[in-house]
Amino acid sequence: MRILNLLLSPIKGLLNFINTYFKSMIFVLIVVLIILSGSSTNRANLMEISLNGAITDEKDLLSQIELAKDPAIKGVLININSPGGDMSSSVAISDAIKSLNELKPVLAYASGTMTSGGYYAAIGADEIYANRGSFIGSIGVILQAPNIEKLADKIGISSQVVKAGEYKESGTYTRKWSQSERDELQRLVDKSYELFTTDVANARNLDINQASIWANARIFLASEALDLGLIDKISTYDEAKSRLKELSQVEIEMWYEAPAIERFMSGITKQSSNLIINSLNQKNILWQW
Repeated sequence: MRILNLLLSPIKGLLNFINTYFKSMIFVLIVVLIILSGSSTNRANLMEISLNGAITDEKDLLSQIELAKDPAIKGVLININSPGGDMSSSVAISDAIKSLNELKPVLAYASGTMTSGGYYAAIGADEIYANRGSFIGSIGVILQAPNIEKLADKIGISSQVVKAGEYKESGTYTRKWSQSERDELQRLVDKSYELFTTDVANARNLDINQASIWANARIFLASEALDLGLIDKISTYDEAKSRLKELSQVEIEMWYEAPAIERFMSGITKQSSNLIINSLNQKNILWQW
C-alpha cells in the first residue's frame, strides 16, 4: 500500500493543485483572452455573417447585422446554407440585410442551400453568388397541420372548445377543417405568397407576371437559378470574398473575428451541451433536432 501511495502521490498532488487553483487559472485565462482580443478586431474592415440551418429565431442574426453597421466595417458577406423556416423571421432578416446594404456593400453567398426563407433573406444584398452545387429557390408558402381525429376517436379522446370569433379554431388538428376555415387559411397563404413574390421581383428586377416560372416552389440548381435571374454569378467561396473586397474598395482585407473571450465561452457552451447530450443518450433518451 505504501508503494502504491508513493506511485500515486504525484497524481494526487496534481489533482489537488488543479482543484485548488482551477478557478484562478480560468480567471487569468479569461483576462488574457480579453487583452488579446482588444486591438485585432478593431482593425477589421470586412465581416462575414453565417445563416445556417432552419430559420426559427432572428435575434442572433439581427444582433450580428447591427454589429456590422460599425463604420469601420466596409463590406459584409452573408454566407447562407438554409432551407428557410419561419416567415416573419425570414422577412425580418431580409429587411435588416437591406437596411445594412444601404450603408455598405453586402454580398450573399449560397454555400449549400438557399431556399424559401433562406433565399428571402438573401434578396436584400447587393449581389447573390452561389456555389455551383447549391440549391436555390423554393419560392412558395405552405401551411400544414395533422388531423388526429380518427386516432383521438380510437383512444377515446375528444376536445372541448370555447371560442369567440368564427375563425379562431382555424388550423386545428383535432378534426377536419371546414370549407370556410380552409378558404380562410388559403387566403392567408395566398397573401403571404404575394408578399414573397413581390419582394423577390422588386429586389431581382424580375417580371412578376412570370412568377409561375421562377416562383412555383421549385428548387433549382445554381446554373438554372442563374438563367432565371435569381442569382448573379456561380462562384467559389474565395471568389465571393474577393468580389466583396472589390465592392468595398478596401486595399488590404482584414476579416472580423469574434473576440477571443466570446469564442472561448462559445466553445465551453458547445462542449457542455455535447456532454449533456451524450449523457442523456447513454440513458437511452432519443434526441431529435
